[in-house]
Amino acid sequence: MSDRPITSHDVARLAGVSQSAVSRAFTPGASISPALRAKVKAAATRLGYQPNLLPRMMVQGRSGIIALVIGGAYNPFHAATLEAFSRALQDAGKRIMLVQGESDRALDEVVGELVGYRVDGVVSALSILSQDAADAISAHRIPVVTLNSGIMTDYIHVVEIDNAAAGRAAADMMIARGARRLAYVGADSIASRARQQGYRAAIEAAGLPAPLCLSGDLDHGGGLLAGREMLAASPRPDGIFCVNDLTAIGVIDALRLEGGLVIPADAQVVGFDNIPAARWPAYGLTTIDQNVEIMAKRAVELLEEPVKEARKPTVVDFTFTERCTTRPLP
Repeated sequence: MSDRPITSHDVARLAGVSQSAVSRAFTPGASISPALRAKVKAAATRLGYQPNLLPRMMVQGRSGIIALVIGGAYNPFHAATLEAFSRALQDAGKRIMLVQGESDRALDEVVGELVGYRVDGVVSALSILSQDAADAISAHRIPVVTLNSGIMTDYIHVVEIDNAAAGRAAADMMIARGARRLAYVGADSIASRARQQGYRAAIEAAGLPAPLCLSGDLDHGGGLLAGREMLAASPRPDGIFCVNDLTAIGVIDALRLEGGLVIPADAQVVGFDNIPAARWPAYGLTTIDQNVEIMAKRAVELLEEPVKEARKPTVVDFTFTERCTTRPLP
């Protein structure tokens, strides 16, 4: 067997078509009949041929590759965003470069490393934490779309929910169901601070004491530690809003297993993200769903829009999913 690479001419010879027909068969949107495309693809499959994308990239100045940057695999929300972004990118005819971020919150250091790979854009659920970092990323002139990041430039676009409104909704729900001593378990992110701001505003509007605010670091262990702090607090909180579901599950485990509390009779808990574990019978967690499928679709659409100044975030509606960790209305 020859070690010579299979070329488009070999495919054309086997299929009995011109070399230009082979080129059109592998070019999205090119003018070619479905029957002829199928004939060429069958010949290519038989020969094990894969088109060389480099010439097309050099002519068009675009690779068709989008970098998808994900956070820590421990968080099921990142798996959900991976699936949602992958579907949206495939539907848009893009190729995906999967990149693991070192931090669940910082996208800053990743983009510069991607420039050499000729990616056409970057999408991620991770955040950009400072304007300096945003400016450094924008200097590479690669379109970036993030979820709930809050910082925008000519090259950085944001798709988000109204995080402050979500915080207000969480407070209003628990207050209407009898909570009077509230707490928030957050993290160091723009989205978390917005949720806390809305949560605090609703509590203040209800004439209740300011919430106890703790840090949960976005994971189960952080929630567990925050739950222990609440058990030692006086007065102990009876309504708890958490930055994500993993944190909320950690809080519930501490309150139940170490404090002997009954959820929601002794304390109501609301999470965020609607991960699969939120639906498990052991938790039945009331939570806020960001509708990440819609967010991912809109993020991919934004990559194709021309650069504009004075951008505003694209806002997607959230969904409140009530389960067993909040009380029924009186």
